Amino acid sequence: MIAQIGALQRLVLGEYDGRRSQRLDDFYQVCKRAGIDAEISDDIRRSIWEKFVVLVAMSGATTAMRQTIGPIRSNPLTREFLLDLAREVVAVGRAHGVNLPPDYAEQRIPFFDQWPPQMTTSMHHDLQQGKPLELQWLAGGVVDLGTRVGVATPMNRAVRDVLLLHVGGKG
Repeated sequence: MIAQIGALQRLVLGEYDGRRSQRLDDFYQVCKRAGIDAEISDDIRRSIWEKFVVLVAMSGATTAMRQTIGPIRSNPLTREFLLDLAREVVAVGRAHGVNLPPDYAEQRIPFFDQWPPQMTTSMHHDLQQGKPLELQWLAGGVVDLGTRVGVATPMNRAVRDVLLLHVGGKG
């Protein structure tokens, strides 16, 4: 069973080369008719990285700290940790040629602040339940992608290393 409990349901569509295509337009129309909040991105690569910035920062902070977003953003030091995780993802994306603004991480702070204080991430839930973690694709992915382009990622490396012993779950 899948249960959607958040209010952040949106489907962003786009062709990787940035062009509009008939299949894109057709799928968009199907989504709209079905009541799905969909939008077409003019730069799907940037859109993917925008989501990645938020996902990596939130999953890394909530899981490593074993807390919901409320306490994390309320403490100046843990709030800065969350922001630093996001900054590293932005730096890595930009080094890979993604058209992200240099201050994109800072732009996300009001977004983080609007979430209910009890909000957390699926990776945090997985850790609590002893399930395998998505670590290699999130913080670990940022570390790997940063290494390829010579961008240091010490905060994401810390998250990866702190959680590494839990990556397989308790099975």
